[in-house]
Amino acid sequence: MDEEINQPLLEQSSSNVIVHYKVVKGAEEDLKTRVWIESRKLWHIVGPSIFSRVASGSMNIVTQAFAGQLGDVELASISIANTVILGFNFGLLLGMASALETLCGQAFGAKRYHLLGVYMQRSWIVLFLCSFLLLPVYVYATPVLKVLGQPDDVAEQSGLVALWFLPIHFSFAFQCPLQRFLQSQLKTGVLVWVSLVAIVVHVFISWLFVYQFEFGVVGLAIALDISWWVLVFGMLGYTVCGGCPDTWTGFSVQAFSGLWDFLKLSASSGVMLCLENWYYRILILMTGNIKNATVAVDALSVCMGINGWEMMIPLGFFAATGVRVANELGAGNGKAAKFATKVSVVHSTLIGVLFCVLIMVFHDKLAVIFSSSTQVREAVDKFSYLLALTILFNSVQPVLSGVAVGSGWQAWVAYVNLGCYYLIGIPIGIVMGWVFNLGVEGVWGGMIFGGTAVQTGILAIITIHRDWEKEVKLKTSLYFDNSFA
Repeated sequence: MDEEINQPLLEQSSSNVIVHYKVVKGAEEDLKTRVWIESRKLWHIVGPSIFSRVASGSMNIVTQAFAGQLGDVELASISIANTVILGFNFGLLLGMASALETLCGQAFGAKRYHLLGVYMQRSWIVLFLCSFLLLPVYVYATPVLKVLGQPDDVAEQSGLVALWFLPIHFSFAFQCPLQRFLQSQLKTGVLVWVSLVAIVVHVFISWLFVYQFEFGVVGLAIALDISWWVLVFGMLGYTVCGGCPDTWTGFSVQAFSGLWDFLKLSASSGVMLCLENWYYRILILMTGNIKNATVAVDALSVCMGINGWEMMIPLGFFAATGVRVANELGAGNGKAAKFATKVSVVHSTLIGVLFCVLIMVFHDKLAVIFSSSTQVREAVDKFSYLLALTILFNSVQPVLSGVAVGSGWQAWVAYVNLGCYYLIGIPIGIVMGWVFNLGVEGVWGGMIFGGTAVQTGILAIITIHRDWEKEVKLKTSLYFDNSFA
């Protein structure tokens, strides 16, 4: 009798287990599908972004390689003008152009396509005017470099090169917004082709001007000018000649309205990213003042060079995350924006872990292609664990910064960066390096754990606890119902 009563219960229990198994299995398959789809969207932006960054960085390396054939003074002048003077201004203008990742990305997600062209024109106006404000950096480069301790011949040559770099300086005002404009609407293929053409043109013109026309460092500066404007005209030609029929409707007087609000967002973006870009540049300047630190600084430069190349990958995720989050917020999909953030963090972190492991495995061979000095190689080997940690943290931090850009949080993230990097990280680095006499390792370690780690943790907490549905409503009312539109 009990068996007869329990039989239906057993059958019902088995049925419930089967149904539950199917639901769980369906949920797992649905999650895999969502991750696959989001990953494809993400890499559609990441891949071209990495390639274009590598190509533009390679143009600078090609220029330095040709300069090295001309002489030590020529190499030093090109390196200083390119890395310090041009790099400072490029970082600021690139950061300001990142405001377009917020505005264009959300407008594209909301299907208000005509606004993308208007936003880009506003960015052209703002960045072009800011370019004029930055002109003294080039005009007074020579006396400033002399004050900073550079030899007279290097300072004068660097100042001359800086003046010939002015065409590149103004190209940034157009190239940076164009790149963000195209990325925001997933027109990334053109970035690859234009970058490829630019690097080929640059190699040929550099060879022509140096070895055929014998123009020297001036010829190298002109070659770099031409190559950067190839990028501008390539992207501009694609945009205005039918490549973006929905988002480019021609020049509009609407671009001159709302410039003040646009300037404030651009300035916040510029400050936010510059505070990040300058942080590890300051590391090299700080360690240069440590007593008997010549070998250590050389080794640190090698480590920063490796870190700079690897950073092309996280910066690609930075751009892609900003676009994906902005697109989904503009479309009113708060949960999708949160999911895109998770997928991007996982992808970038896994790649960071891979490189971290590679650094630790090949720790004693990292400097082979960079230096023949046994002392420098041993110092790089000694610093390898710090390099691995830097790469690991930098695989997460740019993604979270990309979320901030896509969401329009630039202003308060700038305060986070200022506090973590410059009020915590650098002071701790100074204490570890000089007070505790830990030298370069102390400065670098203090800046990693006191600045980068703390900043990454704060951004992660804020991102995790953010109300994404509220974020959708906020962005819709902010960007599409007032002077931004």
